[in-house]
Amino acid sequence: MTSQFVDTNSELIIKLQTLPPEQQQQVLDFVEFLVQKYVQPPEKPKKRVLGLHKGQIWMSDDFNEPLPDEFWLGEGEI
Repeated sequence: MTSQFVDTNSELIIKLQTLPPEQQQQVLDFVEFLVQKYVQPPEKPKKRVLGLHKGQIWMSDDFNEPLPDEFWLGEGEI
């Protein structure tokens, strides 16, 4: 928390306490309005659908085979 943030909170509280109760209620109502307007509820993660992209992805038959030394040494073309 920065000192500017703390100073702003203190200043707001001091000024709010100087207001008559009716205006304090108006400030509270406005703050609640702002919270409803700008604070979005977190989205629930969407459920995953099994088989959604079936047949659109393939894996090479030699996927689990070791890579050649040329690959690791950066020599030649693979």
